[in-house]
Order: sequence, then C-alpha cells, then structure tokens
Amino acid sequence: MAAGALVGRSMLRIYQAARDTGYLGDVPLPISDEHAGYLPRDEVLLLCTGSQGEPRSALWRIANDDHPQATLEEGDAVIFSSRIIPGNDVAIFRLQNLLVEKGIDVITDDDHFIHVSGHPAREELTQMYQWVRPRIAVPVHGEARHLAEHARLARACQVPEQIVGRNGTLIRLAPGPAEIADHVPAGRLALDGNRLLPLDSTVLRGRRRMTFNGAVALTLVIGADHLFQGDPIVSAPGLLDPDVEDDKMAQVAEGVRDALKRLPAAARRDDKSVKDAARTAARRAFYRMLGKRPVTEVHLVRLGGN
Repeated sequence: MAAGALVGRSMLRIYQAARDTGYLGDVPLPISDEHAGYLPRDEVLLLCTGSQGEPRSALWRIANDDHPQATLEEGDAVIFSSRIIPGNDVAIFRLQNLLVEKGIDVITDDDHFIHVSGHPAREELTQMYQWVRPRIAVPVHGEARHLAEHARLARACQVPEQIVGRNGTLIRLAPGPAEIADHVPAGRLALDGNRLLPLDSTVLRGRRRMTFNGAVALTLVIGADHLFQGDPIVSAPGLLDPDVEDDKMAQVAEGVRDALKRLPAAARRDDKSVKDAARTAARRAFYRMLGKRPVTEVHLVRLGGN
C-alpha cells in the first residue's frame, strides 16, 4: 500500500490549516518524512515544497543531500506539477539539472499532462462574485494589467467598489467608502552581513555597478598655494594589477594630472570641481584602456592655508 509524506514547513502549515478548518477529513493522514525512509521506495510519495527552485526549500535541500530525513536515489522520479513562474527559470533549471545528474527522472508539464492551474478562470471568478456578492473587491496577486482587468470584471459583476493597489498600498475598507489611505515601505530585502537592506538601496546598486565595472580610488593633495602636490595616487583593486600593469596605473594618473592642470585657479579652490574633473578623467582613461567605467571615489587632501 502506497504512503504519502509532506516535506517542507509551508506544506505542513497549509495541511494543518485545512484540517483545522474542517477540510481533508476524508483524506488518509500523511506519514512523517522520518517514517517514509523505512518504507520501500516504490511505495512512497513525497509532496515537497520548492517547485520554483527556492533556495533552502525541501526539494532544494533534498537535491543537495542536505535534508535530515528525505533522500532521493538513482531511479527515483521527481514530478514538477507546477509551471515555471517567469523569472524563476534559472533556479528551476539548476535544480532540475542537479536531479538529472544524480540519475533521477525529472517529469514536467513540457512532457506530460500533469499541471492543474491553481488560478481561477474568468468564469470561475464570476461565479464566486455571484455567490459571495461582496461590497468591495481588492484584486491581488498579479501584474498591474491583471489587477486592472480583475477590477473591471468585479465592476461588471455589480460589485459596488473596486480598489486596485500595488505593493505597499494601505487600503481603508471602512468606515465610509473604501479608499487608498497611505503607502508603506515595501519590497524585497537583502541580508548584507548583519543588516537588512532594500534591494534597490544606494548601497546595493553601487555594489552591482562595482561587480561589472570595478571600483577606483584616487587620492589628491593640494597645497596652501592651491597647487597639486605630487602625482595622483590611484588604487584599482580588481581592475589593474599594480605589480604587472604599473604602466596603465601611470596612464590613469597622468590623465588625471593633465585634467587638473587645466582647471582655472578659482575651480581649484572648489572641492566639488576638483573631484568631478578627476573622476571624469579617471573614468575616461579606464574606458579607453579596459572598456569599463568604474565607480570612482576621489579623496581630496588640502594642506594648510586659506
């Protein structure tokens, strides 16, 4: 007799919520993933989280031999009963390739009729509105065009109010007419060391630019007479090796020095003008030599005087 086990915290939470609200009462109780390991492999079905290739999900951990209980062996089969959500392609294909390399059969809806959509069709939504007859419709889960079309459908179904928001929209349903009351910060966060940062933060945007174009630091010294002292000091880790490419470092320094010499005396007294000129000259030199425009930081040191 075949047995089924639920693997993954969200899978277990959803199942328990269904049981608590009176559903799945006539469905045989699943076995634990620990007990599944003692049964013949051809008599066990594991229902796992991770069909979209999510890192640390149950299927991801199983595929990487990192799950404490569940395992897969050569000759086993994994059925991806969901379709690929756009944007998850790389993660899903990486997971599927990992499974195939272990000799596991991977079955998807590309080859077999195994997917049933969890999204209601237009007719099903219409029937739901006819049953429930709500006063307010707040479409969620979709792109802007999907939400707008859903609101039009609700209006056609005689729902009096429709509110379309976006991530972070704060909606007041009552008292009075439903309306957008405010907006709160929303979006994805990244764990950067021991802090959380928005993915679109200035820090992470700068780091992404550094990943592709590198980073350069320039140090300039200006004397009390507003004349530049010595050559600019150039540091370009990850772009130039000073031990074997000192000639390129010298070219950058020379380009910066020439640009600064052309500055009028008044501009030399203005820190921003000096930094902008040095930054532009350095980026041009690197683009000419390497085809890159690195993130460039200019450190300006002024010596005494007014």
